[in-house]
Amino acid sequence: MKIPGSCRRVLKLMGNRFEFTVVADNETAGQKAIDLAIEEVSRIEELFSTFKDTSQTSLINQYAGVRPVRVDEEVIGLIQRAVKISDITQGAFDITYGSIDKSLWNFDVNMTSLPDFESALQSVSLINYQNVIIDKVNSTVMLKHEGMRIGFGGIGKGYAADRAKQLLQNLGIKAGIVNAAGDLTTWGMQSHDRPWTIGIADPNQSELPFSSLNISNMAIATSGNYEKFATIDGRKYSHTIDPKTGLPVSGIKSVTIISPSAELADALATPVVVMGVNVGLDLINQLQHVACIIIDDEDRLYTSRNINVKQ
Repeated sequence: MKIPGSCRRVLKLMGNRFEFTVVADNETAGQKAIDLAIEEVSRIEELFSTFKDTSQTSLINQYAGVRPVRVDEEVIGLIQRAVKISDITQGAFDITYGSIDKSLWNFDVNMTSLPDFESALQSVSLINYQNVIIDKVNSTVMLKHEGMRIGFGGIGKGYAADRAKQLLQNLGIKAGIVNAAGDLTTWGMQSHDRPWTIGIADPNQSELPFSSLNISNMAIATSGNYEKFATIDGRKYSHTIDPKTGLPVSGIKSVTIISPSAELADALATPVVVMGVNVGLDLINQLQHVACIIIDDEDRLYTSRNINVKQ
């Protein structure tokens, strides 16, 4: 829906649907600002994409177990923050998940059984964020073992959304939304001083919101099993793999994280799915300025202490 006084653009970036909405003085200024935000996201993709052989991420992976790779300070910064998330989630979030053997899971109607425990464990044997060696002085990163791979699928879109927002604010755009395939960040107000309203998807019919939140100057990210899953012996398994066991997780349909940073919201959503309702909520309740909404497989709603949801 077009918001009065706003400019909007939808396109594919980082392999995902990005939507930029800005409130600007005129269409020309708004579209020019969006052009620059798109350039910024494209620049980030060149650094962090594992699908581009020339990216610094691909070079780190290429020389895993061989030698350190010199990278930009920005890459080191994001890796350090990712490692910090791994620490606070006790490894439920791990950027070295890229080394997982995906041949064990296809998450479609043909998947009728789980892989055996030993095969699953073997498939995640190279996943360990503690084996990412960062040398800040020489600006290098090395993966300790051959075959290790890092990937930013669990944090990169949120980071890009935050960077695009910062650039737009620096250009004087007073209000807007950057939506990176559901990881979105907002700032300012819509016309007539109304806050941005964000719908929370209903896991049973993802096109429809089950609730909405008025948020401005906040970010939101959702991770769920309603788009990709397998049902085995009557139990639904998420496409999310537990990095410790190599097995898909079950019990939670969706997790929505609200925080000031899209990067943080993006990075926390999936590990809460892995950790489960009780442990996940306990973690979120310990974090300042972070809120959480969880829907379990029985459609029960759970929220962190600092949020009230109206359905």
